[in-house]
Amino acid sequence: MTRPAPAKVISVDRLDKEEVFEKNMGSFIHPKGSNLIDRTGSFGEWMDSRAALNTWPYSRVLETAPLTTAKLGQAGVGIEVINFGSQDYLGLSSHPAIHMAVLDALREYGPHTAASPILQGNTRLSLRLEESLAEFLETEHVLLFPTGWAAGFGTVVGLVRPEDHIVMDNLAHACLRQGAMATTGKLSFVKHNDLASVRRRLQSIRAKDAQNSILVVTEGIFSMDSDSPDIFTLQGLCREFDAVLLVDVAHDLGASGPRGTGQIGIQKMLGDVDLVMGSFSKSFASNGGFLASHRKSVKQFLGMFGPTHTFSNALSPLQVGVASAALQVVRSSEGDRLRRQALSNINRMRGSFALRGVECLGEPSNVVPVNVGDETLAKNMSGMLASKGLLASMVEFPAVPKGKARFRFQVMATHTARQIDDAVEIFCATLETARKLAS
Repeated sequence: MTRPAPAKVISVDRLDKEEVFEKNMGSFIHPKGSNLIDRTGSFGEWMDSRAALNTWPYSRVLETAPLTTAKLGQAGVGIEVINFGSQDYLGLSSHPAIHMAVLDALREYGPHTAASPILQGNTRLSLRLEESLAEFLETEHVLLFPTGWAAGFGTVVGLVRPEDHIVMDNLAHACLRQGAMATTGKLSFVKHNDLASVRRRLQSIRAKDAQNSILVVTEGIFSMDSDSPDIFTLQGLCREFDAVLLVDVAHDLGASGPRGTGQIGIQKMLGDVDLVMGSFSKSFASNGGFLASHRKSVKQFLGMFGPTHTFSNALSPLQVGVASAALQVVRSSEGDRLRRQALSNINRMRGSFALRGVECLGEPSNVVPVNVGDETLAKNMSGMLASKGLLASMVEFPAVPKGKARFRFQVMATHTARQIDDAVEIFCATLETARKLAS
């Protein structure tokens, strides 16, 4: 039996930086070769080359809780960093009520559901969470999924059939994009937040096909650009052309809006959106996701035909307990206080960058995308930032267009003014250093 060849050891001295940076993730999406394992080798070598150059910013390891300061495991050494890379927007992962909810759920139900939701994976806790979310969103029915990804992918795959159409914002999350591509060839990506493009596409579809369904997909907050769609107008277009609107509220629900209702609440569309999909991984200190609708039949249908719900173990009691406790905080006066503090932090950061002539994209949200532009510059900065004590997420092509590389700062309510000021100072000094090195 022939075993795969051992991985190559990359020598920094032998690396050609320009050659490594000529390629990007998109260069490896469609590998060639007759052997599925062998053809991964070129990507592995490229990834190791970037790691050797200290320009690989992914798959990092935290050696502590994802608090505002954390210890980042890097090259076998723990580095203390100001943490703007975690998406615990309200800082609830350290909240006493959250910790108590974990212990209570563990004592009563144990750590594991040991079954799919269509068998016996549900608990009184999970049913109560579905009811609470439905009340919170002013809708009738909620179905839980094991992750936010599973909620997006499973909803699209569960509802849409090959003869149906999907009209999707071209910046929609990968779980929605991949669900759409796995489901139908009748998929149209429309220009980001462009209502005229949506109208034209809906008109074109209905002029030729009045029989099959149309799903229109958008998000409450787009995390790469920190901007929002006009949900009211989109829902109106869907009703005009007999389409269904799905809004992914992963990044705004809980973190903004009246009583934490996000952009749907801000735009006074609470209870008026056809389908609302969300995740617990941002403001709710847990894994898990959900789909909310006004029709019991939607919940029943996805409960059987949404594959990531039907064929996955149910959300663990611990995760359900955390999400339930977090929802109580989100809806409380404490939640209002945390959102005000988060917004103050967000505005402080954006204002500090503006004073230094550094562009922040979009509108104020817990995601502050800081524009760098040049991919090589951003890659060089990614390793330097961590060594200087700052953790922020670098984003490059194909997650964003070429020439639009950026760093995403994910701002928590629990960040201090000093941490924000220090982070901006470290980033701007590193940006200046990287520019000098590139010149």
